[in-house]
Amino acid sequence: MRWLLSTMCLVHVCGNIFCLFATTMNPEVHMNVSEIIIRWGYASEEYEAVTEDGYILPINRIPHGKNNTNSTSPKKVVLCQHGLFATPGVWVSNPPNNSLAFILADAGYDVWMGNSRGSTWAKKHLYLDPNSKEFWAFSYDEMIKYDLPATINFILKKTGQKQIYYVGHSQGTVIALGAFSTNQQLADKIKMCFLLAPVATVEYVEGFARLLAYFHPTAFKLLFGEKEFLPMIAFNKLAGYTCSDKVIDTTCVAILGSMTGYTPQNLNKSRTDVYITHSLARTSVQIVLHYSQAINTGVFGAYDWGSPSLNMLHYNQTTPPLYNVEDMKVPTAMWSGRKDFLADETDVAHLVPKISNLIYHKIIADFSHLDFVVGLSAYDEVSKGILKLLDKSETENLH
Repeated sequence: MRWLLSTMCLVHVCGNIFCLFATTMNPEVHMNVSEIIIRWGYASEEYEAVTEDGYILPINRIPHGKNNTNSTSPKKVVLCQHGLFATPGVWVSNPPNNSLAFILADAGYDVWMGNSRGSTWAKKHLYLDPNSKEFWAFSYDEMIKYDLPATINFILKKTGQKQIYYVGHSQGTVIALGAFSTNQQLADKIKMCFLLAPVATVEYVEGFARLLAYFHPTAFKLLFGEKEFLPMIAFNKLAGYTCSDKVIDTTCVAILGSMTGYTPQNLNKSRTDVYITHSLARTSVQIVLHYSQAINTGVFGAYDWGSPSLNMLHYNQTTPPLYNVEDMKVPTAMWSGRKDFLADETDVAHLVPKISNLIYHKIIADFSHLDFVVGLSAYDEVSKGILKLLDKSETENLH
């Protein structure tokens, strides 16, 4: 615990010191998702979906690619959902030839990018103050129960489609596995599910995240409060002001790698500032505690409220209910990596036999957690495969 706190303080101090040496940053560091999309010459739209419990979630859209602007036929819809600490910016963090959202748009798809509650641009509510403890009282349970249904139903209503394709990375896979296994009506609206760095159990996580297993919930709340998880702000500050400076690029990359795993040959170091800005944003303390519980229990279950009586109050049972992945029937394709600290290969191996309609699984030996969305070889290793499966699915639907 002392080591973790010392590290956070060091990051904060270094962020203030190293800003004196900042040179040139990539412009996307200071852009929202719509601005990044427009910067690369694509059409951008933004909407808001409201969840049943009152959270207002932005949804970004690239309605078409650069070469299919005049097409009048309805385009097939793909929803991309980001991971923990991330923003939809991860899907457009590279130039168009290696950002999945742009690649899909240029291939003729109508691309939507969801925002999970509490992330950088998803801090609005119908009646709760974002500065209140009540606003931040959520974990991935609420994203499963409320956020994903609200986002998908909004997209279907807006586009007139009956089904969409779903791409999730990291926590985006947690949400999918939870939602599509417990909500069959929602699952019926998904034509195919693509899971990148798939996460259900996290018993075998490595690196920085492993430290969460050693925190008692009370101690964690004393250190970080019960609202927004703030340490990422300090790291974001370090990234935004220093990771463009060649002198300390290595430091930023090392810190990032300690959290996600690191394959240096697959990282474009010139864009580290963009990756950190859009991959290490903010979330709730409660969701971090939920992952801490999951590391310790080794199960994919709902948030433990800390006592049998409180669990009974929330779930009508004394222990948190489990998410039964076996109940998900959506056709599913997965990509996992052997150097991934957060979607560890042992956890993934336990997940594989539980997915009843697994149509494809690719294990990439030298991929770490972020490589699936920003890696230099992401196009060849991941995006090509997604496009091939999408094309096959569309061809089969025509017959």
